[in-house]
Amino acid sequence: MIVTAWRATSLAQGTPPGYCAGLMLYRSFVTVGGLTMVSRILGFARDILIAAALGSGAIADAFFVAFRFPNLFRRLFAEGAFNAAFVPLFAKRLQGEGADAAKTFAEEAMSVLLITLLAFSAICMLAMPWLMLILAPGFVADPDKYDLAVLLTQIAFPYLLCMSLVALLSGILNSMHRYWVAAAAPILLNIVLIAAISLAIALGYSQKPGAGIILAIGVFIAGIAQTILLWVAVRRAGMRLSLRRPRLTPGVKRLIGLGIPGLISGGITQINIVVGTVIASMQAGAVSYLYYADRLYQLPLGIVGVAIGVVLLPDLSRRLQAGDHRAAMDSQNRSLEFGLMLTLPAAVALAVAAEPIIRVLFERGAFSPSDTAATAPALAAFACGLPGFVLIKVFQPAFFAREDTKTPMRYAAFNMIINVAGSLALFYAFAQMGYHPHVGIALATSLAGWINALLLWATLSRAGNFQADRRLLRNLPLIILASIIMGAAVWFALGPLAPYFSAANPIYLQLSALAGLVGLGAVVFFGTVLLTGVLSPSQFVRKLRRAS
Repeated sequence: MIVTAWRATSLAQGTPPGYCAGLMLYRSFVTVGGLTMVSRILGFARDILIAAALGSGAIADAFFVAFRFPNLFRRLFAEGAFNAAFVPLFAKRLQGEGADAAKTFAEEAMSVLLITLLAFSAICMLAMPWLMLILAPGFVADPDKYDLAVLLTQIAFPYLLCMSLVALLSGILNSMHRYWVAAAAPILLNIVLIAAISLAIALGYSQKPGAGIILAIGVFIAGIAQTILLWVAVRRAGMRLSLRRPRLTPGVKRLIGLGIPGLISGGITQINIVVGTVIASMQAGAVSYLYYADRLYQLPLGIVGVAIGVVLLPDLSRRLQAGDHRAAMDSQNRSLEFGLMLTLPAAVALAVAAEPIIRVLFERGAFSPSDTAATAPALAAFACGLPGFVLIKVFQPAFFAREDTKTPMRYAAFNMIINVAGSLALFYAFAQMGYHPHVGIALATSLAGWINALLLWATLSRAGNFQADRRLLRNLPLIILASIIMGAAVWFALGPLAPYFSAANPIYLQLSALAGLVGLGAVVFFGTVLLTGVLSPSQFVRKLRRAS
């Protein structure tokens, strides 16, 4: 089964750059992005329930800090950063040495990873009362919130161990062109947490510590469910892994050498968000405001950025291993074009319509109008950095595929310094001006993301590893123009639709108004894109049939 799949891959590698190769890449993007969209929509349903039950009070802050730490590792591992080290090495063995050598390497990596993280998890869970001083120093002023955050983090922490296995198994499947199962795994997390918060509400635990405890247990259960799903999928793909005695073989040493910088560089956006959480803990409710805003801008970033990160790395690794540098360059150009065509309009829309979006999705139950007023500007600030975050997802795989994780790591370290300094400076500056201090944290995160993206682009360009082709140079200004036109249309529509966004209206009326606003933006943007020739429906259909 593995051999058959790999032969099909080898044939695909011979595809010349152009529309057919681009469409094959787009199909993979759509597979991963579509399932990620399902996961993020369920995530919204989850967060709407959490907002209604917990609002932005002490229990919500405690749970979000508890969830942030294992969730950081989920995003570091499952959404591409671990793959930065594992996928190129696994793909090299699969293509150059065969399935047996690749299986051996995966088993060696799994054994070392498990024993390391078992020890790490045990130490962290025991030391959590002291680690919380680092994770949320502002909670010290409220002992009850501090103790609850410690307890919830200890309950949820084993999720990290599950995600280490999920990451490795996802890397195996992605290297074999089997994207959908790994992309679907996060759906289980949201289903379990929706069930958990629904149970808490049914038991009368709204705004009570019991709701946080049930949610933390749900995180742990979701990790086990995702691990089982991926394990079964890998076995069905013909890769039957078994545990080995942990040994630092040459392959494992190489994985560690690439993995540590890869985790830092690939996960810098998430690390910056954790840094922001630490600083935000000094302001009551700020952790929750940033969490809700983060969830919204993570929707397009997850659908587009994660899809690009997951698909592009193995694609570039295979093409570079085969010496097809022209096709690798085309993959990067098409990924950049695809990413910006979806995220630029999303960023503009989130910035222009932040307040009605927050109000309609979250303002009910324990989530008050003052919470909307505090969360909306944070969402707009995060939206400013959204295209930069996607550019990072496009440019980093070009380094990782060449087994260079140190260059992105250096830029990530610089990025983190900018983020920490900027967050602290803007947090206190905004507080002095009487404005929401946590918005400064969101702005600093966006600024740091853009600087990181520009550094990656400049380095690739100087080395000759990225050059914008004629199609990208033609389409990019048109995509920017279409986004500006769409933003203007959405801004003008906000006035007439404002009465329908009121929390006093039935939820179906609010959602209908928001859907109408989103629909208007989509029609204006894609209509402009079609009129300017960025997309040609007839040409797309013709090439799709030819590629089939």
